[in-house]
Amino acid sequence: MGKRKRETAELKKELKSSTAIAKLNNCPTSPRKMRLVADIIRGENVYTALNILKFNPKEASNRMEKLLVSAINNWEQKNEGEDPSTANLIVKDVYVDSARMLKRIQPAPQGRAHRIRKRSNHVTLVIDKTK
Repeated sequence: MGKRKRETAELKKELKSSTAIAKLNNCPTSPRKMRLVADIIRGENVYTALNILKFNPKEASNRMEKLLVSAINNWEQKNEGEDPSTANLIVKDVYVDSARMLKRIQPAPQGRAHRIRKRSNHVTLVIDKTK
């Protein structure tokens, strides 16, 4: 391995140590509803985001709050000996992607049937230390 390649690999490894990722798969909430909550906390300080989620009346905010706590714990495990409250952690990225869709049939008048799509989503939350 060349010197330049080794240096860039070490730099990438150093950058990854300051970030932590948490994922929530197959969450039974529609992606549209979850994105409303994700947009509120994107770019916020971690503890400010926790307060926002705690007092938000939407049901999706409870799941997002658990996911954020999990991301903070993941960061603590990566960076032992550091305190997350003094590290100035921010919510860097929140991705909400659609997951599987359960398809159901709703009876309709005159022998017809309407399709009901019960949507679910995948959420990926990335927290990072500010410089």
